[in-house]
Amino acid sequence: MVARALTRQWAQRAFRGSGRDHWGMPRPTTAEDLLAASDAGFAHLLAVSDALVADATQGAGGAADPEARVRDVLGHLHAWHVMMLRWYDEGMAGAMPVIPAEGYTWRTLPDLNEEIRLRYLDRALADVRDDLDGTHRRLQEIIRRHTDEELFTKKRYHWTGSTSLGAYFVSATSSHYDWALKELRRSRAHALHT
Repeated sequence: MVARALTRQWAQRAFRGSGRDHWGMPRPTTAEDLLAASDAGFAHLLAVSDALVADATQGAGGAADPEARVRDVLGHLHAWHVMMLRWYDEGMAGAMPVIPAEGYTWRTLPDLNEEIRLRYLDRALADVRDDLDGTHRRLQEIIRRHTDEELFTKKRYHWTGSTSLGAYFVSATSSHYDWALKELRRSRAHALHT
């Protein structure tokens, strides 16, 4: 129930262009800022993930299965990266991608995210992390190929609707990494108090 509410909250904020990320910091508005925020957020996310798993392995975490929670969060990010890459490929080829995914709408996002969670249940954390690292690098490579104007001019690409391509990348990377960090910290805090 809490995960569904948080997912809904993220979806409502993800593409509306509030100008702020989840921590109240200004959202990137240049390719350079986006690449820096994305790489910094990704590095921080991996460090926190590693620490949570290490703490629990050493008996300091309190969580019953910290690897499972970290895997759930990293798997969620990987799935959204894959969707973003698909949207980009289809949209830049002139098609209108189905967003967020076939059979889902923004209103049914909790159902999509539950399907994603189930998809990653039997995956090893190391494999999910490797996959996430690969999609993160692919997104960064795409961002590097675009100018600030191409990234941050609203309505420049038909498939992005009323927003910009950069807003999609911010939401799929730096902003989503902020959400993931909050989720992991919340899980750790909950585990320590139960």
